[in-house]
Amino acid sequence: MKLGLMTAALPMLNLDQLASWAAESGYQMLEIACWPPETGGRRYGGVSHIDVVSLDKPKAKEIRSMIDGLGLGISSLGYYPNPLDPDSEVSGAAIAHIKKVIDATVVLEVEIVGTFIGADMTKSNEQNLETYAKVWPAIVKYAGERGIKIVIENCPMLWKDTWPGGTNLATTPAIWKRMFEIIPDDNFGLNYDPSHLVWQFIDTIRPIHEFKDRIFHVHAKDMRIDRDLLYQDGLLGCGFRWAIPKLPGLGEVDWAAFASALYEVGYDYVISVEHEDRSFEGTEEAVKRGFYLTRDVLKPLIH
Repeated sequence: MKLGLMTAALPMLNLDQLASWAAESGYQMLEIACWPPETGGRRYGGVSHIDVVSLDKPKAKEIRSMIDGLGLGISSLGYYPNPLDPDSEVSGAAIAHIKKVIDATVVLEVEIVGTFIGADMTKSNEQNLETYAKVWPAIVKYAGERGIKIVIENCPMLWKDTWPGGTNLATTPAIWKRMFEIIPDDNFGLNYDPSHLVWQFIDTIRPIHEFKDRIFHVHAKDMRIDRDLLYQDGLLGCGFRWAIPKLPGLGEVDWAAFASALYEVGYDYVISVEHEDRSFEGTEEAVKRGFYLTRDVLKPLIH
């Protein structure tokens, strides 16, 4: 396996600067953020380290040469919108840009695109699955025809303003089973992030064995449960103040057991650090400090 990082945590650096720092710091792969330029929006969203809209073959060759020259790899291109948004203009734009990211992976010689299924937060899971069955087969087929894998991160995207349904359907093992029954294509899988299972009180190890043939990419993010806030707010407390994203080693995931399970099922790709820890934010130095800490936690487990 290799240690990677999601570039969205360092929007103040351009791709050349970020890649040079990552290589010098012991990281081996980049999961490159590819939102539409000047998107803005949610925290860690709207970051564009590669503008796939204007990307042409000469620019792709330049990027690939720079990455290869540093001894790095590109684990995936990432864009995480809501392709099932009830506003057809929003969902249509999201799907169109996902296809542009897929096209970019081809010219950059990358194999994976990471994204969300999306959801209409006012609808039930069953209703969203019906929409998914209409929308997503064509996207997966588009990627498959180009030799590209689609990986879905299992973040519920559930906040105060998306209560109670969240805006990403792909949240639990039961839903993943339905997703893959509806779309069994072998280029369609998971960007598996254990942190989102911690705060749903779901075992983080069991899905590795159950979905071993669908885990194509792995996120390293941790989660701490603040028991006092959980006591105050309860499980249904809007906003989930008690679920606190942390860097690996600072939360409740057993990373040795997690890595062991990945090795047991034959996973041998990337563990990509998704940095969303507020204790290491605010400045470039603080964010990098967080990545150094995570490197030192995970590196002994990755060979």
